[in-house]
Amino acid sequence: MRFWLLALVFLSGAAQAQFRFDKLDINKLIDTTKNVVKASSDIGEPEEIQIGSDLAARLLGAAPLAKDENLQRYVNRVGRWLASQTERPDLPWQFGVMEAPQLNAFAVPGGTIFVTRGLVEKMKSEAELAGVLAHEISHVLRKHHLKAIQKGAQTQLAGEALNQALRNQNAQAREKLVSFGSEMYTRGLDKGDELEADRYGVVIAARAGYDTYGLPAVLQTLQAMNATDSALALMFKTHPAPGERLTALGETMQPTLDAYARQPQLAERFLQQLKK
Repeated sequence: MRFWLLALVFLSGAAQAQFRFDKLDINKLIDTTKNVVKASSDIGEPEEIQIGSDLAARLLGAAPLAKDENLQRYVNRVGRWLASQTERPDLPWQFGVMEAPQLNAFAVPGGTIFVTRGLVEKMKSEAELAGVLAHEISHVLRKHHLKAIQKGAQTQLAGEALNQALRNQNAQAREKLVSFGSEMYTRGLDKGDELEADRYGVVIAARAGYDTYGLPAVLQTLQAMNATDSALALMFKTHPAPGERLTALGETMQPTLDAYARQPQLAERFLQQLKK
């Protein structure tokens, strides 16, 4: 089944990012090994992409894409520029804004990223958008969701049934696999995965030429909101508390945050996109 969100890639055209920064040699600042745990080593990239496509279709069934082509094009341009700075630039990266008032963002295996309109409207700059997208890109790079899906599915599907589900060779087993993956987005990943994605996201944002305090600024916004606000319910359920994430970033990434804090925030360009 072809996933219709692919059309967004063509909406963004061949626009070039408006940056003129030298390549940032910051790979050594944190562990950026490309290896992943054995749990996902036997899933090929085509299978990873197809699983992501199935999950993305489920997520869009709950909240459709916003009918704002300019915004979708803009978010795709920012997201694909970030993704081009990573070790997996050739994935079919695609980015979409979901028409939902809740504050959240989602990544699915294979390179599809969603952010809700509610979260976008709380942002103040392109650097903040980039920080959130880079966090989600990091989940894809580290295969966090893919590993969680396979680990969880092992308790429901045994042996050959699991292998067939991963390769879409058994419809019933595949349905169980996708259903488990969909449920995972209401439970969330391990805290360690989220904190790792924060660290990697800061590095990707810096490499792409953005003020590294973009993600921390969004976390500060979330921290300042009323924790009982229904718009935050799923975000707070599936992620560590914003304060805990800020503390962890300060402890592990403070030199990086400070070293690249003077890179552009692009607040004006971001706000112009929201007004169109």
